[in-house]
Amino acid sequence: MDFSGTLSILLAICITCWLLLPTRRKKNWSHLPPGPTPVPLLGNMLQVEVKELIKSLRKLSETYGPIYTFHLGSRPCVVLSGYKVLKEALIDKAEEFSGRGDFPAVQMWSHGNGIVYGTGERWRQLRRFAISTFKNFGMGKRSMEERIKEEAQYLVSEFRKTEGKPFDPTFFLSCAGSNIICTLVFGERFEYTDEKFLTLLNLINSNWKLMSSTWGQLLFTFPKIMRHVPGPHRQIYKNYLKLAAFVGEQLKMHQELLDPNNPRDFIDCFLIKIQQEKNNPTTHFNDETMSKTTVNLFFAGTETVSSTLRYGLRILLRHPEIEEKLHEEIDRVIGPHRSPCMEDRSRMPYTDAVLHEIQRFADIVPMGVPHTVTRDIQFRGYTLPKDLNIIPLLCTAQADPTQFKNPACFDPAHFLDENGRFRRNDAFMAFSAGKRVCLGESLALMELFIFLTAILQNFTLRALVAPAEIDITPESSGLGSIPRPYQFCLLPR
Repeated sequence: MDFSGTLSILLAICITCWLLLPTRRKKNWSHLPPGPTPVPLLGNMLQVEVKELIKSLRKLSETYGPIYTFHLGSRPCVVLSGYKVLKEALIDKAEEFSGRGDFPAVQMWSHGNGIVYGTGERWRQLRRFAISTFKNFGMGKRSMEERIKEEAQYLVSEFRKTEGKPFDPTFFLSCAGSNIICTLVFGERFEYTDEKFLTLLNLINSNWKLMSSTWGQLLFTFPKIMRHVPGPHRQIYKNYLKLAAFVGEQLKMHQELLDPNNPRDFIDCFLIKIQQEKNNPTTHFNDETMSKTTVNLFFAGTETVSSTLRYGLRILLRHPEIEEKLHEEIDRVIGPHRSPCMEDRSRMPYTDAVLHEIQRFADIVPMGVPHTVTRDIQFRGYTLPKDLNIIPLLCTAQADPTQFKNPACFDPAHFLDENGRFRRNDAFMAFSAGKRVCLGESLALMELFIFLTAILQNFTLRALVAPAEIDITPESSGLGSIPRPYQFCLLPR
């Protein structure tokens, strides 16, 4: 049965379930911003292209403005589109918009536990603990930089084995990015041929694709119904269980070898914290929270850096003139023999600008994660009640024509001043100052800089087709943007 047939059956099930549901008392949504008229149960889903949800939401903002109400099934959400309104919400009113919204694909496994999709006091305590622990293990410091430099050399070594033949870099880039998280969380890196490690990467890649698929969108829209409907989306939960099983094995090994006076990694520190809080009946530090948090960190830290680098390499294949300028700056500042380091970044404004433009243009997570309002507030003349779901279209800030001269084009000049010096662009960078800034942001920037410069220091990219034929349009699929598989050659310099 094709997907349209499956969708028809699903909609029939939804309508039947809606007719059988008892009437429930709802919040008063009468003071929300205007938006497209919803239909019962389905909301506004018939007015958008499910496979291109982000693009459809952006299109609706052209009609209803930078703030409007959109119904995901029976759940009203407020969509924020454009730099100005996003800044007002996520920066100026960061506390009020800091709640975590619904993300059923993850929450049906985590139940709101863990550091990524948690909220309230538990999230605050976990966040403080994680920040402190990562600082102790070198997050943003030279010790972590040395680990990344070492992994970059492993990556370069694997690329040399291709001997200039066509290959897809996806696997190697995922291994490199994941190993950085592994050293922080598990205290060790894995060989690129390790079977358990490869299984983990496959689970993460599978879930990333499933959550961004049409089936993932249906789960996002109709969570209470879709969790009982057969389909590929059911594999998301099973994959999380497998990830949790691997983490469970690591926890058991760490418990057996734990030295409270000499913690080796994040898991050791969490185990020590559990011991310290064992007599506290209200503690948030327990085995379940540790498992959920560890899986969160491992999942979040693996795919985003890898996907950004994959987009970046494809973009450079399309723009060999940009690659040539990068080679020139790398040769001048670093040279052919010394490994790149973070001290080089301040002397390499063009490379820094290219990296930021890759992040802006690739738009890996175009709406971040859903938010909620933490209390009843007045915002732009509307009443937003507590727990209302907010969909922040971050991609609209990064493509705002008032903030970027050529938002639809890849142009490093978006991050360079008239003298060729790197400059901040608030439409891209301001949201890092939000209430729930990503824990791994500084680590990701370090990885992107060292990995990309190490690759270009040692290789020249060669496409299998003419540069003009390379499609670099980000492939938005559902909630995210997934790089298409592709092959190219790396020629030793």
